Amino acid sequence: MSGKVVLITGGARGQGRSHAVRMAEEGADIIVTDVCEQLPFVDYDMSTREDLAETVALVEKSGRTCLSYEADARDVSRMREVVNEAVAQLGRLDTVIINHGISTRHDVHSEDADEIWDLIIDTNLSAVFKTVRATVPHMLENGGSIIVTASAAGLVPLFGNTAYAAAKHGVIGLVRTLAAELGPKWIRVNAVCPTAVATPLFLNDAHIKAFCGTDPDKTIEDMKWPAQTLNLLPVPWIEADAVSEAMLYLASDAAKYVTGVALPVDAGMTAQPPGITPFIGQRLWELSQ
Repeated sequence: MSGKVVLITGGARGQGRSHAVRMAEEGADIIVTDVCEQLPFVDYDMSTREDLAETVALVEKSGRTCLSYEADARDVSRMREVVNEAVAQLGRLDTVIINHGISTRHDVHSEDADEIWDLIIDTNLSAVFKTVRATVPHMLENGGSIIVTASAAGLVPLFGNTAYAAAKHGVIGLVRTLAAELGPKWIRVNAVCPTAVATPLFLNDAHIKAFCGTDPDKTIEDMKWPAQTLNLLPVPWIEADAVSEAMLYLASDAAKYVTGVALPVDAGMTAQPPGITPFIGQRLWELSQ
């Protein structure tokens, strides 16, 4: 990634921060954006200005430039302003990692389902398209790579998170369509589909309740066994750096002929056969002894 410029939305912490640091380690200069405010209905603490500043400091430790902006990806005018300003300073834009996203557990019967649906679809799907609209003009001359953080929930159903799963399914359709539209300009468009990742979006009180019930004494440690049922590999979740390696591959020249794919980094979540996974079968046998 030496000499290249990478823009990352949702870069204040979690997966976005991990991607920023990894790309910088490989020689890229970085542009990070994040909303840095608490959105309604989101049942975990969202990122802050201090988080964004920490990402900048971590990137700069690698000796690379990092420009940061507070920006809501749902606001295409603000995104255009940010992208135009950053590209004017850094001179180019090679890779766009559209990583922002929120999750709020609900179903079709939830009292606030209409408002939650609109918020999550706007953030996790419509704002992906708006980010593309703001960035593609800077990539038309030299080509590049657009990578979207989708989810294993974009490939298989997900209980109790209706709008999130629908948005991520939509993201994959958008990625495939954009790959076809932008391919003649040598702009590659791909998605990465992680299983649960050890970030605040997943490791929070709402998910403890979802996996462990209403017992207030349950902790993240108690989530591990039920969360492991999601995956074929015997892990409850993965680390953000595993996703960053997939992002690095898709951004690099090693993937110069890869476009239109939805790459699972999911510990086998989307490859689960019907029935009880080997891990759960073993665990049930142990409990019966």
